Amino acid sequence: MRKVILRDRTDIFPFNEPARDLRVLNKKLYIHQGDVLDDVLAPEYVTEVREVDSLEDVDASPVETVAFRDNLFFDEPFLSEFIRRARRLGEACQVAFSLDDPAITKHALPLQRGIRRKEDAYVADLWYFPEGVSAKARPLLVDTESHEMGYYHVPTHMSNAMGDLVYYVPTKAFCSIEHWVHTVTANIIFGVYAEGARLDQEIEESVGKNLRILWRAMLERRQVLECSEVVHVGRNCSIDPSVVIRGPTYIGDNVSIGPGAVIDVSYIGDNVDIGTGAQVMLSVVSDRCFLPFRAALFMSVMMANSMVAQNTCLQFCSVGRNTFVGAGSTFTDFNLVPGKPIKAMNRGKLEETGMPVLGGCVGHNCFIGSGMVVYPARAIESDVVLLASDDRRIIDRTVTYEDSDHFAIGEADAHRRWYPR
Repeated sequence: MRKVILRDRTDIFPFNEPARDLRVLNKKLYIHQGDVLDDVLAPEYVTEVREVDSLEDVDASPVETVAFRDNLFFDEPFLSEFIRRARRLGEACQVAFSLDDPAITKHALPLQRGIRRKEDAYVADLWYFPEGVSAKARPLLVDTESHEMGYYHVPTHMSNAMGDLVYYVPTKAFCSIEHWVHTVTANIIFGVYAEGARLDQEIEESVGKNLRILWRAMLERRQVLECSEVVHVGRNCSIDPSVVIRGPTYIGDNVSIGPGAVIDVSYIGDNVDIGTGAQVMLSVVSDRCFLPFRAALFMSVMMANSMVAQNTCLQFCSVGRNTFVGAGSTFTDFNLVPGKPIKAMNRGKLEETGMPVLGGCVGHNCFIGSGMVVYPARAIESDVVLLASDDRRIIDRTVTYEDSDHFAIGEADAHRRWYPR
């Protein structure tokens, strides 16, 4: 099997680096793609890897080939379904989606161009070639098998007739990461939430899975969603007995979790420290992150080596690497103007995000002071320092590096810029 990777060199604002280098489920995207492909092909193996700018740069040798753009997120169930069906056909195939697939139309299409309409389907840059790269490939429809799942139960005048704000969560996930909003989509809706949807599906369909969970819960004297059948805990972890952990949840090695913390359907990396009373719900916390007491994440992602300080609440947010968010800060996520969709800057103009609620984004190597209030869908560029003051305590617009406060206080040389545009 030959693997061909199409390079997408577009930098994702505010991180200012390509999607392949951003973390999804605690791995850089290109590493996640390789691991998924290895899992799908096992016990086979990839004999050749090529990185090119287009398929035209690949020679025509008759080798079984999988080709994909390096800004795509897909999971093992999705890729397995695509390759299995393509091999059965024995023809060159390009991945395609139905026009009424809700996970694609509601969550994957906004703010991107990689998934585009072609005749009566949507297509994207993922191909299977049985005998080498060819000019023509037939569209192969893959159903993401999405489930409508609620994540807030609120008064009906604020949501649907059932009182739920819902996502269409795929059990076979695929999206193109071209905007910071897609890092939330890939990590949360199509990542940890999709893992929860697959567990729900397996429990509904498999008597054996039900019995294994029930037996393990009885053996450990835990609630069914707190037992080790659905909660993975790594080596050398220190977890207070009062901590509540509900699965499916993955906790890495050398993790410390303090008294009264709540971890609910989340991914926690290695060497993470979570303090007393902190809450992590439907979120991804990458390696070496720190959440001190009463910090809260809901449907948010933290990339490696970052800290969200005490009494700070992040909802539907994305935080880059080596970033500090100060105590008592709030990232708001709801548009208070009735009937107005949430919009974000994309390619120099405001575009609808397709999200009913959405927080903000902080890039890499940022330092955000205490007590900040950030409006929905605002972004803070990498390498920015923001100091709380009478002039700037509310962030109501996107903040670029040129707006950083370390210039205003005469410390331009004290904070090095690592991620220029």
